[in-house]
Parts: sequence; structure tokens; C-alpha cells
Amino acid sequence: MNPHIFRQYDIRGVAESDLSDPVIDRIGRALSGYYRDRGIKEVVIGRDVRLSSPRISQVLTGAFLKSGLDVIDIGVVPTPLLYFSLHHYDHSAGVMITGSHNPKEFNGLKICCHKTTIYGDEIQEIRRRAEAGSFPGGSGTRHELDPVPDYIDQVLDRVEIESTPPLILDPGNGTVGPVIDRLLSRLNLRYQIINLKPDGNFPSHLPDPTVLEYIEPLQEMVKADGGIGIGFDGDGDRIGVVREDGEIVWGDHLLAIYSRPILKKYPGGKIIFEVKCSRGLIEYIESLGGVPIMFKTGHSLIKAKMREEGALLAGEMSGHMFFADNYYGYDDAIFAALRLLEIISQENRPLQAIDNEIPTYYSTPEIRVDCPDEKKFEIVDRIRREFEKRYRVITIDGVRVEYPDGWGLIRPSNTQPVLVLRFEARTEERLREIKSEFLNYLRRFLS
Repeated sequence: MNPHIFRQYDIRGVAESDLSDPVIDRIGRALSGYYRDRGIKEVVIGRDVRLSSPRISQVLTGAFLKSGLDVIDIGVVPTPLLYFSLHHYDHSAGVMITGSHNPKEFNGLKICCHKTTIYGDEIQEIRRRAEAGSFPGGSGTRHELDPVPDYIDQVLDRVEIESTPPLILDPGNGTVGPVIDRLLSRLNLRYQIINLKPDGNFPSHLPDPTVLEYIEPLQEMVKADGGIGIGFDGDGDRIGVVREDGEIVWGDHLLAIYSRPILKKYPGGKIIFEVKCSRGLIEYIESLGGVPIMFKTGHSLIKAKMREEGALLAGEMSGHMFFADNYYGYDDAIFAALRLLEIISQENRPLQAIDNEIPTYYSTPEIRVDCPDEKKFEIVDRIRREFEKRYRVITIDGVRVEYPDGWGLIRPSNTQPVLVLRFEARTEERLREIKSEFLNYLRRFLS
């Protein structure tokens, strides 16, 4: 069993080698012991459209059953419907079989315990149990449940949408297509869906709406046909948005747009964002009387921080959006799409106009630099020591250097042998200068 499949936020690897039947059986039996030690007797299982997902689901179900856990199978669904099932039907534990936005040969397990995703040391505990090989016995039962009708009723009850511009949606042949189609058919809106049919080969493009290459077709359609575009990742927990002029509304601007009506209802409310987000987001939240809180990247970490702070809303550049206002606090791209449509409907003006009110800086996209796992933390620490001699440095997740007129970030990826960088400044010239200063240090330390 490859120990590197046990990541910070999930278990993930190449399906046919890293996640073979014996490995999945061992993980399932280890996870059964983990659950049973916490008083859990049943587990909900969902899966995405990947070609390996039915096999993994079957083996994982068998492991749970022979370890004395009952299994509730909710079939092929977006990840948020697994979370919904835990909350709505009051179940404690769940496993989502999904490779999210990764290449089609990958797959993985997102694991929930006591209604929230586990991460870090908890995932390593499952690894240790699997390696030790001491598993519980027993006999469980399996039954099926379709949560989609209840989910659609619930999310539609939580929004008020009267009219919107025409919509173009791209679920990328992932799990979202059939659900969003059934949902929107209940509303009197004009919409079309491309790449609707679930297909684990992802024939059009990988379902990742934050990658320019994959969202460009949606941009071109919006420019040609008008309206707004909404893209989803493969398992439906991340959203990408294209406004009427074909420009992308990135995650930090999207979070700012969501924050306005929430802070109008709850002055002084807390909004959590991750370290890659713009200074313009901070300024906008403060201008609305809100409390912006910077935190680490990672959906499991963000959810835990929301509970700790009692925050109403959180979001990441990657398109994970978390609503505790009138929702359960998890990342749900379908619900995020509905909340955006509600804002557009209530404001009765173009998304472009709403977006243009948010302070905008010159910025780079996320830059990813290959770096061995054994070196990436050391390099980030060396860069920290260089910059903290002269600037204010935020080290909540990597190193974010705050300049008077911009900032630069370098952080080690929690999931890949990669360093992640992003830069922002008031002018294009300063953006080039800040980026150059960082990259000069990086080249020196990588050599």
C-alpha cells in the first residue's frame, strides 16, 4: 500500500494501481474500526462518474459490511449531496468516492465523520490502522437512497429567484449535469447546458472551471450568445463564473459579491478567505462593516475555521464557497450558483456592474512551480527569513509578504510536489517588480 495516497484532505491516487481492490478493502476495514471506535454504526456512500468509481464503491461497501457497519448507498451524486445527506437525514459518517478535478485515471475518498470532513492527523490515523491490519468483524446491511428530490426541494426553498440573464452552464460531463438540469427546470429561467451527460472519460475537457484552458469555451459562448456562464468541477463542490462580457469572476471577487447581502443582514459578520485572495476583497468586506479573516487554503480547514469563528461565509480562489448563512456551512457549487442568481435577480442589474464595484488590483493567476516534497517546506522557510527582515510577513499558510502597494505569496501545496505563488499590486510595473523579487530568490534556492 502506497503511504503517499493518504493526503492532507483526502485519500487519492491512480485508481488501478494505488487504489486496487485489496488496498480499498484494507482502507475500508481500517475506516470501519475508526468509525466504530467513535460510536458510528452506519455510513453513507456516494460516488462520482469516473470509470473506476463503481468498482471502488463495491469493494468499499463490502469492507464496511463485513466489519459490522450498515451502508446507505446514494449512488452517483455531486459531493455536496453526500454532505446534504448527512445533515438532512441525520447520519454521522460518509465517504465520497471522487477524483474531483484530477485526470481521469485518478480517484479518491473524501471522508466524513460526525458530519464534517476529516483531514490531517485523522487521515494518517486511518493509514496507521490499515498498515497495522487489525480490523473489526461483524455483519452489516445495505440499502439505497436517492437524496436528489429532497435536495432540490431544500435548496430552492432557501433562495428567491425571479429573473436572470440567460444562463450557459458547463458541468464538464461530471456529476452536476443531471441535478442542475432537474433543478433549473423548476425555475422560469432561460438556460442551456453544455457537456451535460456524465462521462468518466471527460471527452470535452477535465471538469475544472478554474483552469483557463477549460473555461475558455464557456467564455466564447457567453461572448457570442450573451448572458452569464457557470462552470462546475467534476464532483460539484467548486464553481467558476463568467460575466456578461466574457470576463471571469475569480473566487475572491465572487466571495465579495456573496458577502454584500449577507453583511447587510448581519452587520459585523465574519467572512473567511484564504491567503491567495486579493487585498481588494479585504477592503470591500471592511467597507461593508464586515470582519475579514485570512486563513489557510483547504476546504476541510476552512470548514473547521468557520465553526470556530461562527463565520457566515467563506471562500477560496479555487471556487470552493461555503455558506453558513441559511445553509449548512459546507462547499456546494450548485447552491453557490443559486445564491449568485438570487443576487443578480434582486439587484436587477448585470453581474458585470456588480463585480466592477469591488476594488481591483493587477494580479497574476496562480503560478505553480514543481518542487520535490522534501525541499518545498525548506525553500519557503528560507524565503520567509529573507523577506521578514524588511516587510510584514504573514505565515498562516506559507509566506505572504505585504508591501505598501501589493503583496506576494509562496506556499507549499498540501497535495502535490509543487510550490504555489501569486502576486498582486496597484500598478503593472509594481506587479512585475514584486514577482521578479520573489522569483529571483526562488531560482537561487532551487539551484
